[in-house]
Amino acid sequence: MFPDLFRDDVFRIETRRLWLRWPTARDAGAITRLAGDRAVAEMTARIPHPLERRVVDAFLLEVRGANLAGTGLTLAIADRAAPGRLIGLVGIALAEGGEAPHLGYWLGRERWGTGLMSEAAAALVHAYFAWAGGTRLIAEARVDNPASRRVLERAGFVAEGRTVRSVPLRGGDHAVDCFRLDRAGWLAAAAPVPAARAA
Repeated sequence: MFPDLFRDDVFRIETRRLWLRWPTARDAGAITRLAGDRAVAEMTARIPHPLERRVVDAFLLEVRGANLAGTGLTLAIADRAAPGRLIGLVGIALAEGGEAPHLGYWLGRERWGTGLMSEAAAALVHAYFAWAGGTRLIAEARVDNPASRRVLERAGFVAEGRTVRSVPLRGGDHAVDCFRLDRAGWLAAAAPVPAARAA
């Protein structure tokens, strides 16, 4: 899915305000603290609460392996002024059931409402379509998370409907809006893409 350019842990994407880079073992503490925040975890379908460090360590090994194999790309989000300090994650991974690759993301609560997640998501979506030759992406946003919907809409995603997903890590179900973005839609929406460059 991702070519050799992406498969080295020195790969990064820079935007106006952000540095997107491979996550490392040094990020485990920040991920545990920020993603383990109940408010953050509850806006996702996959982050358990409470979030244990061993779960984060296993996650880091898994996503770094996918990055290396080119079967996915998960990047740590950091301020350009402090590239070593993780504030969130954004990634594209193979979806279950053979569907198109799936865009997922979260941002630490203290940075909500700043537009940083829209900037990070747009940069990774651009990399996927422009540099990796991607053809289609899917994503979901919880119905009770309008900020996540806005992130997807700003990146050019189109709503496809609503479904109910079970949350095996916390029990229960929640309603999600399903989104898609194909190459033609990305080209139409890509006019002003955040200034991004890969290194």
